[in-house]
Amino acid sequence: MLVTEFAFELPKGYVDPAGDLHRTGTMRLATAADEIYPLKDPRVRNWPAYLIIVLLSRVVTKLGSVAEVNPGVIEGLFSEDLAFLQDLYNRMNGLTPRTIVTLCPHCEKSHEVEVELLGGS
Repeated sequence: MLVTEFAFELPKGYVDPAGDLHRTGTMRLATAADEIYPLKDPRVRNWPAYLIIVLLSRVVTKLGSVAEVNPGVIEGLFSEDLAFLQDLYNRMNGLTPRTIVTLCPHCEKSHEVEVELLGGS
């Protein structure tokens, strides 16, 4: 069975307008539509850095007792929490580089090497 949703706990947490803290949530795997439709959003067209805000608002399905996770909620996250969710998104969707630890045959020191995915990167 394919797991499509993953639970998470934010390092700091989202503080809603009432002052309540929300740290736990779930994120689902992204679809092609999740990555394509935000490109039509005028906020993204005018400010490409806003893409991650719209994208995360589509895939974060639950955040504590917040009624709806929308771009405004994602905007309200602390920077550490935004970075955490970006990293989680990349890992869940297989977007992080694949690395292995290898031993150099010349100097015999170990180091990480990025391995190209099958079919190219």
